[in-house]
Amino acid sequence: MHERFSAVFEPEQILADENMSAHTTFRVGGAADIFVEIDSTAALAKALAILKSEGLTRLNRDFYILGNGSNLLVSDAGLRGVVLHLSKQFSHIRVEGTTLVCEAGATLAAIAHRACESSLAGFAFAAGIPGSLGGAIVMNAGAYGGEMKQVVKSVRLMTMDGEIIEKSAEEMHFSYRHSLVKERMSQSPLVVLEVTIALSEGCQDNIRAEMEELAEKRRAKQPLEYPSAGSTFKRPEGYFAGKLIDDAGLRGFSSGDAQVSEKHCGFVVNKGSATAADIHALILEVQRRVKASSGVALEPEVILLGDFE
Repeated sequence: MHERFSAVFEPEQILADENMSAHTTFRVGGAADIFVEIDSTAALAKALAILKSEGLTRLNRDFYILGNGSNLLVSDAGLRGVVLHLSKQFSHIRVEGTTLVCEAGATLAAIAHRACESSLAGFAFAAGIPGSLGGAIVMNAGAYGGEMKQVVKSVRLMTMDGEIIEKSAEEMHFSYRHSLVKERMSQSPLVVLEVTIALSEGCQDNIRAEMEELAEKRRAKQPLEYPSAGSTFKRPEGYFAGKLIDDAGLRGFSSGDAQVSEKHCGFVVNKGSATAADIHALILEVQRRVKASSGVALEPEVILLGDFE
C-alpha cells in the first residue's frame, strides 16, 4: 500500500507509523499505519482512487479523514489503514462580496478572523471552536447559540469515485451535531472539499468586540489549559450534560490522568499523561453514573477511532 502512495505523492507527504497523539487535541492515540498529507482536491482524488482500487472504501474502518483532530479520540492501539490529513495547504479562504469560500482544511478561527477583517458579521460564534471547517460541517459544529447550519450556503464534496458534487444547505441535512456527511460515513462516504459561507455586512469593531467577548467567556468557563476535545457529550434534550455530570458528584472525577474538568463538568481533560483507554474508561463511567443518578443516557459527542475493546 505504501508503495502505491509513493508512486503518486512526494516522500514528505507520506508518513509510516505516524503517532496520532501529535494530531489530536486530546494528545493521545497510537500510530497510524499510513498517514498522507492531502494538499489539494487533485491529491484527494488520487488518494481515494488508490483506496478504492484496493477495496478500502469504509470510512473510519479502512481509511480516515483528519482535519484538526479536535473532536476525536484515537485508540492507544492506533489506526490500521490510511489516514488522509487535510493539510494547512488545503485551507484557502477567498472573499466574494458577503460570502466566504473556504477549503475544508481551514480552521474555524482563521475563517472567523478573515470574516472580521472583511467586516462580515455572523461567524464570530465559531472563532473559538478548535476545529477545521471539514469536521465542523460533518458535525454541524456550534457554540454560543450559533451553528454551521445558520451560515452555510452550499458545500462541495467528493465521492469515493472522485466525482465532485455540490449540495445546498438544505440538502446537507443539518441538525444537532449531524449532517449528510455523517449519515453516509458507513456507506457511500463523502469528503468535504469546500464550503460557501453566507454572512452579512457589519462593523469590524463590533465584530471584533463580539469575538473578544466570547473568547473571554471561554477562558473563564472552559478548561483551555488542558488538552481536551471540547464538549465530551452531546446536550440531552431538556438538560445540560455538564449539570447532570456535576449533580452526579463527578466534578474532578478521574480515571488515570483523565479527569472530568473541575472548571466545567462537560469537559473531559487530559491532565498530562492520560491514555486513550483512560479517557474512554472515564466516559463510560460518567455515562453509567449519570444514568443511575438521573435516568438520562448521555451520548458522546467525541468520535472514537480504532479499537477500544
